[in-house]
Amino acid sequence: QVQLVESGGGLMQPGGSLRLSCAASGSIISINAMGWYRQAPGKQRELVATLTSGGSTYYPDSVKGRFTISRDNAKNTVYLQMNSLKPEDTAVYYCNVLAWAFGSSSYDDYWGQGTQVTVSS
Repeated sequence: QVQLVESGGGLMQPGGSLRLSCAASGSIISINAMGWYRQAPGKQRELVATLTSGGSTYYPDSVKGRFTISRDNAKNTVYLQMNSLKPEDTAVYYCNVLAWAFGSSSYDDYWGQGTQVTVSS
C-alpha cells in the first residue's frame, strides 16, 4: 500500500503564494506520474497539474504560468508552487500518485486526504 501525506495549505491573500507538498510512503516499487487536483464547493474535481516520470508536465489554462509542479524522486515527494493566487483558486487540493506497490501487479492510483487552500482578502 501507498500512503500520501499532504501539507502546505492555508489562507492567503490574492496575489500571494503557497507551496503544497505531498510525500508518498509505503511499500513502493516505482512511481510513475504525480499530480494535483482540486475541488471547490459545488464543483467537480479538476486537474491542476501533472508531472510524469519522464519530466513532462501539463497544466490547464486556468493555472498555466502561475502554478509549477515539481518532484523529488529521492524523497517520493511532489510539490505544487502556486503564485499569483486568485480567489477562484480556493478549493481542497488533492495529491494523486500513480504508483506500483509490492503485492500489486500493476500501477494503481493513490490519493491524498486533501488540503484546504483559501484565497481571500
